[in-house]
Amino acid sequence: MADRPIQIDVQKYLSGVDYPAGKADLVGTAQGQGAPKEVIDALEGLPDRQFESPVQVTEGISGS
Repeated sequence: MADRPIQIDVQKYLSGVDYPAGKADLVGTAQGQGAPKEVIDALEGLPDRQFESPVQVTEGISGS
């Protein structure tokens, strides 16, 4: 997975999330879909707030 940005992997494990979603919802969904540790770590590093869309999650991970 190191060859591609973590954001792509994160979105793969968040398929089916109903937005808006909180950080705990995102982490739980990814865990439930068998996400690897680096994806869970990226999600746990997000601010504790509501995310309105996958784009906001990606921005939060990339620090934008």
